[in-house]
Parts: sequence; structure tokens; C-alpha cells
Amino acid sequence: MPATGHVFDPSILREYDIRGVVGRTLHEADARAVGRAFGTIVRRRTGGTGPWRVSVGRDGRLSSPMLEQALVEGLVQCGVDVVRIGLGPSPMLYFAATPAASALSPEVQGGVHVTGSHNPADHNGFKMVLGGAPFFGTDIVDLGRIAAEGAFDSGAGGIDDADICAVYVERLLQDLGAFDGAGLSIAWDAGNGAAGPVIEALTARMPGNHVLLHTSVDGHFPNHHPDPTVESNLSDLRTAVASGSLDFGLAFDGDGDRIGAIDGKGRVVWADQLLAIYAEEVLREWPKSTIIADVKAGSYLFARIAELGGVPLMWKTGHSPIKSKMKETSAPLAGEMSGHIFFADKYFGFDDALYAAVRLIGVLARLRRSLSELRDAMPQTVATPELRFAVDRQRKAAAVCEVQEMLAADGCCFSDVDGVRVDTTDGWWLLRASNTEDMLVVRAEAKDEGGLARLMAEVDARLAAVGIVREN
Repeated sequence: MPATGHVFDPSILREYDIRGVVGRTLHEADARAVGRAFGTIVRRRTGGTGPWRVSVGRDGRLSSPMLEQALVEGLVQCGVDVVRIGLGPSPMLYFAATPAASALSPEVQGGVHVTGSHNPADHNGFKMVLGGAPFFGTDIVDLGRIAAEGAFDSGAGGIDDADICAVYVERLLQDLGAFDGAGLSIAWDAGNGAAGPVIEALTARMPGNHVLLHTSVDGHFPNHHPDPTVESNLSDLRTAVASGSLDFGLAFDGDGDRIGAIDGKGRVVWADQLLAIYAEEVLREWPKSTIIADVKAGSYLFARIAELGGVPLMWKTGHSPIKSKMKETSAPLAGEMSGHIFFADKYFGFDDALYAAVRLIGVLARLRRSLSELRDAMPQTVATPELRFAVDRQRKAAAVCEVQEMLAADGCCFSDVDGVRVDTTDGWWLLRASNTEDMLVVRAEAKDEGGLARLMAEVDARLAAVGIVREN
């Protein structure tokens, strides 16, 4: 008798992961089906007769234990052994599931982290890796197909528990010099996310003065939303830096793969500005290498990489495409405006905000300059935040294509690597379709407010010409 298939709500199968609203679009049965389908893919792609092993972790959301349990049941049902690493940040799961990094013995072939990342408390989902590489795009399409057809492999897997937090912290500290951070006063805001306990263990072993905020894991996120790319979520961190006269502050999202920063003057240091700081040291050790940033990054970053002798590469937004492009180009450093930073010079190429924090402390110590001084040296520009507005699912990609065609007909120069990015004498503007929601995304950067107003007027005119009015 053929296995019964499972059809997911189509909204939860995203480009980079599987994500939905618990109790509405994401249920316990979905988690079990994810386990069975992912386990089936692990078996078929790795081949052989086994054993097949997958590590599983989870964040601190209220629904994560339930979803993790169902996920594990699904994996075991298809004959895959599960190594549960428990509560922790997504990068700790990546660490466990990357062959070159893994402290697990024998090694695992893949990994799944139950996490809602930076999203609201009632959201949750799954981030997956296979063979040390991101699992996304057509991989997720294949997972959905296997589930719908009920084409699952069968077997009887086992379950083991492993505590790798101490080994992970030890690796985070490996690239920090003995005196890096000595004399510095730093605030760390975990946002009640899954990185909190690791931050406590990490800072306990580091030199300097460390002020910890919201490190207790709480799936209600009682203090603020766990997304450090939204400036209002950095209010507690800014207050801590100012009241304690600290050198700078660091913030993390719900699963610890996005970093945010506040300098000693209370200014946000955005991810592209952090990348420019990292690039100075990386390019000194890896001259002429490629450094990647997504299409939402500011022009200064790309110019700075070239000035330092590197090869700047603008690429698609999304942690999975960035990681794949890094491997293709052997880039030692990459990042995106959402706060995902990737090091492959001394680390393993996956996005790890805790490692990015350690590297920032080390860079500042070796440059003998404060974060505020480095921020002062950067050009002053004005930019919009990421402006997102809803469009019909069938319309979002078509609208971007129509704007591209219009620009080409007008003889405009633009990049189409991910949507459309147009450079003008005022600055630049970007229009792209979200890969995860039925949204269009706009961002613009200019030298002054007048230039920014002109850029946004051009965006709105181009959208109007294809029948779309942007919500203000």
C-alpha cells in the first residue's frame, strides 16, 4: 500500500527555508513530514546503505519543542539516526552539521534547525543544511514534491543527545588573540533569543567588561522584537552603551545568525559598514580576493573593497545564495544588509553572528581604533530603510521585469543580478521581489535628503508606469 502524501500550505515553502505561522499555516504534521522528506533526501543523495545521521537543534520559541519532536519522529521513521543538540543558535547547528567543523563523531550528513529566526513569536520553521552546503531553492521544491507524493523511505532510526555548546564556544574563541578585547567595555543584547546562553558562556571567557542584556531565553520576547536590523529594536542597547559609557554594543536576532551594532556615540553601524571594517583586515591577509555583498548594500562598501585591492561582487539577497556564491568564487568574506556575515578565511563560510562579534572585537584591537573612529571615517549618506509593500503573488516578479524592460528601452544602466538596481548622479535605488513574501522591496541611498527625494520620486514614477502604487 503506497504511503499517504502530505501537502504543505504553499506559503511555507520559501526560497531559503520553510517558515509559517504556527497553528495557521504550520502544524505538527508539517514538521513530521519535513523530517520524513528531508531524511529521504539525505538517504538518496548520500547513497550507500547507511548509517545516515542528521543533527537537529531548536531555538527558544514556545512552539519549537513540539515541532522538534515531530521533526525527529519523521527522520527516525525513514531510517535516519538523529543527534539532538538541543536549544541553541542556528550557527551552532551549522557548526554541528559542517563536516570540517563538526565535533560530532561519527559525522552527520545533514542538519535541521527548528527556528522562526527574526520573525514574530507565533512564527516558526526549519533551516536545513546537507553535506555542509545550504539546502534551498530547488531542494525545498524537491522536499515538497516527495511529501506530496508520499514517496518516503522507511526504516528505524535511533536518537542520541549531544551537548556541543562548550566545543562551539571554544571554536568561537580560537581566532581571538589573548589580549583582544582587553580594556574594552561592550554591551551584548541577545533579545531573549536562543543565543543568550552561548553569549553568557562566551563572554565569561573573554577579556574586557561585558554588559549582558536579555540573555534569558523567552519565546514571548518580552523586551523587544529579536531583529537587530530594525533600529527601534536597538533602543535598550543604545541606552546601555550611553549610560555605561561603553565602547560599543552588539545585538543578535532570535536564532543568532544576524548581528547588529551600536558605536560609542549611539549610532547604528549597519552590516555593510561592518563589512567594510572586516574587509580591511581580510584583504590584508587575502589580497586581491573576492568579497561579496548583496544588492541592498551601500555603494561605499563596494568602492572600499576595490580601494583595498579586493574584487567587489554584488550578489543576490539571501543567506543561501550568498553562501553558494562564496564557494563558487572562493570568497573569504561576504555579507548582506540583513546582518548575515560569512567568514571563510579562518572559519567555515556559514553565517554566524557570534563569530562575527568575536572577529569585530579582534579587528578593533589589531587596528587600534575604536568603532566610533572607523564609523567617523566613512562617508555620510542618507538612505531609506528596507521599504516593503504587498503586491499580488502573480504580479511581484512581473512588475520588476516590466520596470527592467522600461529602463532598458530608455537606455538606462542598471544591474539585474537581483531585481533592478539603478545608479544615478544622486545615488542609487533598488527594486526587487521578495523571495519569502508577496512583497516588493525598495531601498535607496543618496548623498543628501534632496537626492534621496529625487530617487524615491523616480522609483514611484517607474512603479506607477507599470500600474503599481507604493504604500507610503
